[in-house]
Amino acid sequence: MWGAHSIDPSAPLQFVINAASGSSDADTKRESIEAALQAEGRRGDLHFCAPQELARVAHEKAQRALSAHTAVVAVGGDGTLNTVAQAAHATGCAMGVVPQGTFNYFARTHGIPVDPTEAVSQLLRSTPVPVQVAGINDHLFLVNASLGLYPDLLEDREAYKARFGRSRWVAFVAACATLLRSQRKLRVHIEMGGTVRDVQTLTLFVGNNRLQLQQLGAEPEDTVAGTPGDGSMAALMLRPIGTLPMIGLMLHGAMGRLGEAAGVERFEFQHMVVNPTLTQGRRGVKVAFDGEVATLRAPLDFRVLAQPLYLLAPRRGETGG
Repeated sequence: MWGAHSIDPSAPLQFVINAASGSSDADTKRESIEAALQAEGRRGDLHFCAPQELARVAHEKAQRALSAHTAVVAVGGDGTLNTVAQAAHATGCAMGVVPQGTFNYFARTHGIPVDPTEAVSQLLRSTPVPVQVAGINDHLFLVNASLGLYPDLLEDREAYKARFGRSRWVAFVAACATLLRSQRKLRVHIEMGGTVRDVQTLTLFVGNNRLQLQQLGAEPEDTVAGTPGDGSMAALMLRPIGTLPMIGLMLHGAMGRLGEAAGVERFEFQHMVVNPTLTQGRRGVKVAFDGEVATLRAPLDFRVLAQPLYLLAPRRGETGG
């Protein structure tokens, strides 16, 4: 009898593919996935869908994967991975990842190749391993969540990508444009354990991925059990600063030394409640999580979720090959 998260190799994997994600077309994606499946003697059902259909399709295929003792596989960028992870986590089925984003922090953290063919080949030889996921209210996130300046940055980045293409340099230029505009200060009331604070910030960034924090040079000191993505999360707050310090901040971030920049506060936590001061008539706050932007009701409840996500990935100490 198959266990709750074991994989029946005779059952077809359920691939959920964002038809709008990445630079390659649908035929190329189909060919590369089918070639990898054929090479390993495995089967897969490929489901291409538009972004507005992604959540529905992900839940349907997660249910099918659970009943067939197989996995649902996300093919796309951070937003696609987030949507499929939400469905897999809620359903309780295993999940695979074929990354097609710009930075691919989640895949790289868990030893998943960024080359699509290699990623498919590896997941066919992988077993489900539990990985930490985080929550903000009713939403799950894999890499990060934020409010304030950062959601504006993401919206600008998508606009720049639509005009100039997908690359790290386009993302960097978009970030510069956002940071150099006039900034709105955010007032937040924070409750964390027995600590209560009222602060002003340009952005509150919550990270569930140690690799991203390392590359920014913004890892917090280990003040609670575990590390970001493995027992805890990290919070970064950017205090209001002027234009010249903002330019310095961008340079520190580009060089992976964000933690050395003036006005950046870092700390670790496992559960935090954030209540922003909203203008009259507003009940929600704009929040970004894993590259997607939505409006959520305050207060915002950030926590490490007790239930892990079961990811098809190499076990620690192993590598894909």
